Amino acid sequence: MPVASRWHRGGTPTHKLHFRKEVEIRTTLQELLLYCIFLINLCILTFGMVNQHMYYLNKVMSSLFLDTSMPGDERTNFKSIRSITDFWKFMEGPLLESLYWDSWYNNNQLYDLKNSSRIYYENILLGVPRVRQLKVRNNTCKVYPSFRSLMSECYSKYTSENEDISDFGLKQDTELVAEFPATGGILTSWQFYSVKLLRYVSSYDYFIACCEITFFILFIVFTIQEGIKIKEFKSAYFKSIWNWLELLLLVLYFVAIFFNSYCKIQIFLLLESLLKSTEKYSDYYFLAYWHIFYNNVIAITIFFAWIKIFKFISFNNTMSQLSSTLSRCIKDIVGFAIMFFIILFAYAQLGFLVFGSQVDDFSTFQNSIFAQFRIVLGDFNFAAIQQDNPVLGPIYFITFIFFVFFVLLNIFLAIINYTYSEVKADYSIGRRPDFELGKMIKKSYDNALKKLKLKKPQEDEDNESVKSRDLAERARREGFDENEIQSAEQMKKWKERLEKKYYSTEIQDDYQPVTQQEFRDLFLYAVELEKELHYISLKLNRVMREVSALPY
Repeated sequence: MPVASRWHRGGTPTHKLHFRKEVEIRTTLQELLLYCIFLINLCILTFGMVNQHMYYLNKVMSSLFLDTSMPGDERTNFKSIRSITDFWKFMEGPLLESLYWDSWYNNNQLYDLKNSSRIYYENILLGVPRVRQLKVRNNTCKVYPSFRSLMSECYSKYTSENEDISDFGLKQDTELVAEFPATGGILTSWQFYSVKLLRYVSSYDYFIACCEITFFILFIVFTIQEGIKIKEFKSAYFKSIWNWLELLLLVLYFVAIFFNSYCKIQIFLLLESLLKSTEKYSDYYFLAYWHIFYNNVIAITIFFAWIKIFKFISFNNTMSQLSSTLSRCIKDIVGFAIMFFIILFAYAQLGFLVFGSQVDDFSTFQNSIFAQFRIVLGDFNFAAIQQDNPVLGPIYFITFIFFVFFVLLNIFLAIINYTYSEVKADYSIGRRPDFELGKMIKKSYDNALKKLKLKKPQEDEDNESVKSRDLAERARREGFDENEIQSAEQMKKWKERLEKKYYSTEIQDDYQPVTQQEFRDLFLYAVELEKELHYISLKLNRVMREVSALPY
């Protein structure tokens, strides 16, 4: 008996196409599982670098050095000093008292090691502190001719080129340093860093070391995979945004591995000598700086690593709708962003020029930009801008709220809402991607349940029949007669059978010859469609006549 076989337009049998798709799905599933393992490993690695005690240590130290009041003045601390007198009071009082804890509560000696202290009786001060001064050379700026008779000195703002590196003061091994702005007074700032320089101490630390080795091995595997893809697809490889994300992640992985290795080498070479230098200043800033830089790199890396998860969301209908919405409206969002930032920068410059000399939120152009976003989020100080300029202040605020909050943000929401409605409409009529990976996962899950006798094979069919009966009952309650319901059920069966045979995404664009019986079914289906359209047209005409006859 002759056997007919369906062939792809290019000559490939359909069963081979299905096999290729199945292999591709399995490969994608394997890639997803491997990447999940890598992502879990990366999360363990990053969380092992930080500790909640880092925050508490910074909080305690900042409270000790910044919030301790001056002797005789409970309202003045480091954050509020504004004069040279207050500065020296702080240096001789709260700073020295906070650095050197000489004795216990019972006046016994706290620690025997020279030039050492235990801050809060627990934290050892390594070496001696350093107060550093950065001076500016004279005549680094020009004096206007009319003022030359009044001033002979002119100091520009501090830069490395304007720095005065000549000797001054007493010739001692250590230097006493301070810095004041050219406008007079004092501007205070502070930074506290908590870093873990000794990496491998506890058993958990050695577990983190195993994660680091695993990270390096998986980095090699991913690099080889992407190299094979580039060799196979050549220039077509760079047309996918996901491939660009893969390359970005590989670069970040390499940078993270490089800085991690560099930090470990520097700690191994320098830490022991620094710990021995208890009688002079030990500069840990170099080690801390590179360690913090490595933390920043690994933080950016894990951010983009999580973003890559969106590559595998095709197995979920809802997530696919969201990604389709964003991909469709990206051009509209870019156009909106250009218009939004034009208005934002215009208002930021207006606020900077009008309120910059009086209001802290607009003191710089960067602060003005961030102030705009804070206004959008409801965090603003209207009284300050109104007090500075009673006329332009309210006008600026009202117009900004109107154009940005009521107009632009609603336009942005309309773009997203309209595109999402289009995507939902396309999905409702069948224009959706075939969630093959999700089908495979669901099929494997169902097969496992059936083998374990936890699910009956006919359960899905029973649910489908129940759903069909529920729809029929709902149609009867809404007034449809039995002929209409039976016709709709017949049309649904024909539609499902024909779509399964002729509109499957797995064999899209294939040449499929039809038999005489199949042609007859298609013809009857077209006739029924014509009848339904004619019936709907008659109903619409009747409704329109009744509406037009209504009195206005």
